[in-house]
Amino acid sequence: MIITTQEKVENRNIAEVLGVVSGQSIRARHIGKDIIAGLRNIVGGEIKEYSKLMAESREQAMDRMKSQAEELNADAIVCIRFTTSMLQAGASEIFIYGTAVRLS
Repeated sequence: MIITTQEKVENRNIAEVLGVVSGQSIRARHIGKDIIAGLRNIVGGEIKEYSKLMAESREQAMDRMKSQAEELNADAIVCIRFTTSMLQAGASEIFIYGTAVRLS
């Protein structure tokens, strides 16, 4: 499946717009990771534990969006966008959405 932030797929035409598809993942921090992150906060640098957590969330949300598109028999998802938000202290949401299309 082709996934792009662009409005169209290069060298292909959109034959049919199937609708908006989305995926969401909400993750909470782990106390062990918080302790390590707290130590990194003192000395500075990337908090790799949180970066990994967010990367896993993005992947899960993307997989969910792709599953919705596959149910519609889409060839591609165009105009995808990512949003993040903090739902409560220690829990973040990643939401991905785009337009499922069939290509000709």
